[in-house]
Order: sequence, then structure tokens, then C-alpha cells
Amino acid sequence: MAFLPLPSLPRSFAAIPRPQKCRSPRMTTASPSAPVKVAILGASGYTGAELLRILAQHPRAQITTLTAERSAGKTIGQVYPQFSYGLFASHLPVLEKTTDVQKWTERADVVFCCLPHATTQNIIASLPLDDGLRVVDLSADFRLRDVEQYHQWYGGEHQAQQLQKEAVYGITELFRDQVRTARLVANPGCYPTSAQLPLIPLLREKLILPQDIIIDAKSGTSGAGRSPKVGTLFCEVADGISAYGVARHRHTPEIEQGLSEAYGSPIRVSFTPHLMPMSRGILATIYVKLAPGCDAKTLRQCLQRAYQSEHFVHVLDEGLPPPQTRHVRGSNNCVIAVVDDAVPGRAILVSCIDNVVKGASGQAVQNMNVMMGLPESMGLENQPMFP
Repeated sequence: MAFLPLPSLPRSFAAIPRPQKCRSPRMTTASPSAPVKVAILGASGYTGAELLRILAQHPRAQITTLTAERSAGKTIGQVYPQFSYGLFASHLPVLEKTTDVQKWTERADVVFCCLPHATTQNIIASLPLDDGLRVVDLSADFRLRDVEQYHQWYGGEHQAQQLQKEAVYGITELFRDQVRTARLVANPGCYPTSAQLPLIPLLREKLILPQDIIIDAKSGTSGAGRSPKVGTLFCEVADGISAYGVARHRHTPEIEQGLSEAYGSPIRVSFTPHLMPMSRGILATIYVKLAPGCDAKTLRQCLQRAYQSEHFVHVLDEGLPPPQTRHVRGSNNCVIAVVDDAVPGRAILVSCIDNVVKGASGQAVQNMNVMMGLPESMGLENQPMFP
């Protein structure tokens, strides 16, 4: 299986000096009233902009740093006009270069990295994590624990292998205790979030078989990022649907890693993503083989027990129609339905998230809240937007 090699790192990212220790102690858990100082690296991309939208309503977050290499010196309102208005806009810092590490790390308690893979690992390796800084990385650089898998699927050698070993994989509902004490959280990919939330509890309980799991997932175009590409132009996407990354999508090993750990032995899946003519949303239709004596009701009851006290994961009762992407748009929710397949011995799971919120920035804020000892749902109470 061949993959395109990664582009070489820009010289400005290749050797970033590690800053000296901060002169004042950082906030490692939130005090009752002090703000949590936040830096967003790569604020000009979709995940960076979504973090801004969410944190605008977060009562404890104070954004002290926004970076964007090509837009350094501009205001975020010049990049995203929606941030030009209102009281929040007047408190936002001017965009600066990510490579000015010494300057911006001294005014941050938490760093969100919204940078491309292969760039992030060098930036994070330069940060003073020993000094109490907390990092949530939204790239793929720290999601795969096996560096050989990273090399195979992303085409380059990992430059921060020691940090990769300690990074906590951050599906908050499944790994909350590890997230709470982590210095570095690898925020999951959007497709892996939609697939693992319904599958992991079932595999842990051995209610489904590990063979022949099929994940058929559809996503909006925001998942491809903001950089212009022919494949995401309006005329290329509108009025149609297309499969891409067939049998070779980079989220496959991330999904298989989580499912294998849950089951206790290696699992391979058939995963096919599709691009839809919409801006947001993921709908994953997952086909599974039932363990002997199980049916859709068994699976549904397991998932309802697993997520009964969760803020953001909702398992539909029997007979309700399956979720739609518009049912979660703009929210941090994951909605799951379970149905018996017409084929005996199989069941169908339908899992729905907003790829930019629960699949990226919303889950990142959820992880920040846990890391800083804040209420987990703080800043994430938005109901879905419809129409």
C-alpha cells in the first residue's frame, strides 16, 4: 500500500529552541475564580475558528495567544469576519507566529495545537511541559502509539517519540481518568470518534464479534480543512457524493488501535469514508456481527448503561428514527441508534456527530475542562442548530 510522502518541514519549524522556565507558576488546575489562559496555535483553520466560537461562551477561558504563520500581524477578524463583532472581539489578541515560542508560552496555561501533522510534534517538543503547561493536540501526531504505524500511514519519522509514549488518547468519555492527569492529550480524529464511541463499550463486554466490522461513514467538507483543494471546490462537491481514501484512509489504524485495546486482541475493520455536499457533520453506519445470545436490544442496553451519566453521548430508545447530522449540528453531542439487521446474527449502529465540534474542537475543550478541574460541560452547552 503506497502513500504520498510528507512534505519537508518548513525551516522555521525544524529546530525551535526550548524556552526557559516561566517566571511565575502556571495554573495546572483551575482556581475558583482565576481565568484559564489559552493559546490557540493555528487559529486561522477551521478547528481554530471553532475553538474561538466555543471559547467565546466559556466563562473561565481567557484567550491570550492566537497564531497563524501567513496571517501574523492581522486580527482574527480580518481572517474570519464573524470575529469582528461583539464584546468578545475586542479582547482577542493579534495573530502572531507560532515559532515565537518564548513569547507566548509565558502567557498560557493550556495550548490547543491546530497545526498540520508533522509540524505539531516539533512545536510540542519545544514547549515547557515540565513547567505545568497542558497541551491538547488536534493533529494526528500523537494518536498512534506505534511509531512504525505513524511512519507507514503518515510517511515520515516521528520527531518526538518520548512524548508520543506519554500522550493520552482523548475520547473523554472513555479515558477521563487518564485525561485528568495528562500533560499532553491527543485529541481523536473525527471519524474515529464517531466509530469508537458506539463500538468500544460493546467490544469490552464481548457483545459483538471482532470480525467483519464495517464502518461506512459520511462527512462534510470541513473535515478536509480550509486550505484550497480541487476536490473540495463547490463544483466538485455539490450535487454528489464520493468515496475517498478507500481501503487506505489514515484514520483506519487509529480506529483499529482503540478497538483492539478494548477487545484485548487485534481487530481489523473495513472503513470507507465518503464526502458529502455539506459543511459539517459525520454519520457513521456500522455493521457488526452479534455474539451468541445477543440482539440489538442487548447492545442498546449496554450503550445506555455505559453513557447514562454522560453529558454528550445519547443512545436512542428502540423505535425512534436514527439520528441525522442536522440533529447534532453545532453541538458537542454524539447520538447513537441500534437496530437489528435484516440479516440474522447482525446489527446496525448509527452514530452521528458534528465533525468540527465533537469530532475536533468541542472534544478538545471537553478535555481541557477535565485537565483543569473545571465542570466538563463548561462552554459546551449549545443545543444543536436547526434549521
